[in-house]
Amino acid sequence: MPATTHSPKPYDGPTREEVLATRREFLAPSLLTYYRDPLMIVEGSMQWLFDETGRRYLDFFGGIVTVSVGHCHPRVVEKVREQVERLQHTTTIYLHPTIAEFGRKLASTMPANSGLEVCYFTSSGSEANELAMLMSRLYTGNFDLIALRNGYHGMTNQAMGLTGLHTWKQPLLHGIGVHHARLPDRLRGPYGYDDPDAGSKYADEVIDLIQYGTSGQIAGFIAEPIQGVGGTVEIPLGYLPKVYEAVRAAGGVCISDEVQTGFGRTGTKFWGFENHGVTPDIVTMAKGIGNGAPLGACVARAEVAGSMANRLHFNTYGGNPVSMAAGLATLNVMLEDDLQSRCRDIGGHLLEGLKNLQSNHDIVGDARGQGLMLGLELVMDSKSLAPNGPAAAQVHDRAKEMGLLLGKGGLKGNVLRIKPPMCITREDCDFAIDVLDRCLHEVS
Repeated sequence: MPATTHSPKPYDGPTREEVLATRREFLAPSLLTYYRDPLMIVEGSMQWLFDETGRRYLDFFGGIVTVSVGHCHPRVVEKVREQVERLQHTTTIYLHPTIAEFGRKLASTMPANSGLEVCYFTSSGSEANELAMLMSRLYTGNFDLIALRNGYHGMTNQAMGLTGLHTWKQPLLHGIGVHHARLPDRLRGPYGYDDPDAGSKYADEVIDLIQYGTSGQIAGFIAEPIQGVGGTVEIPLGYLPKVYEAVRAAGGVCISDEVQTGFGRTGTKFWGFENHGVTPDIVTMAKGIGNGAPLGACVARAEVAGSMANRLHFNTYGGNPVSMAAGLATLNVMLEDDLQSRCRDIGGHLLEGLKNLQSNHDIVGDARGQGLMLGLELVMDSKSLAPNGPAAAQVHDRAKEMGLLLGKGGLKGNVLRIKPPMCITREDCDFAIDVLDRCLHEVS
């Protein structure tokens, strides 16, 4: 395992068994845990996490893609500490300098002349997506929204209706006025990786949905440039430009959910939509925006955001000084340390290793993604490509035992989600590939 200079503090709190028992008694039963033997984490440092015994784990999931620049990054911690000591809370009914400064700097990361310059801060990505839904309906005067099957946009009531995820735990939920288009999945759909026009062909299905599944006038379209919970499924090139054109022709606005793809994680661009040569009208974000702080945001064109001025709408905690300090510090680290380039370089090395695993293991059906947003899809065999959820669960659990923490997702729970903090090294990647190689040999 790669070396680290961090030495965890001795832990003298409740035992893991006591915590698990207390959680089962007093917390909601819907709160799931990873692993057959649930893991308790009590400390973190950059790409490392530590359990109550002091054992360390290499975090290749970033707290569900939330820890972007590293656990307890010292520059972020210092700014948050300073803010907590000075002022812990005030709402936007009063002025505070950090929210304005953060808004200006966040808007500056959007493409030049895009018009994406008005920021509204929330406490989560779910809130940001609900706000995007509200903005789109107010601005256009239309109601119907289009999202993608297997997409994920949050766990509040409206966001769950927008989400098109159908898992082994949760049936597909249809929100009122929400229509789901087929996911442009080049591994399992009718148009594969070998079809250069796959994006355009899948886009035709959205056009058909607008014409025959709605009134012909819609409020908007939302998609992740790379599906996160859905299994790291990349939207093919050519898809979003054609869809955006059709959506706008039908009176709608275009929303890019950048909760997992934003802030340079894809490596080539700061925002995932930029990889497709499109400019949305609304961009939603959360998770990595604050390196773990409860923070989300909705950035929109001025005329779209202006529709909110006709309504009373506020957020008590959105834009609070502590979250703003965390967000601004995190963004400064990303830009000053050029973590986007790091995602490109380190991510390219990691993807090469994953591709090698695909070549050497018949149960690896696909290795895909961009930058440090990657996925490894496990199948029964490379010929049938039948999803292999049990193997993914075994690899996921066994990797933890070897000191590597991964995510898991996809429609059938058969995709290993690999989205580590942006501070990981090549040595970390080599360790992770070695662990995965050993795990795959065990389950083959």
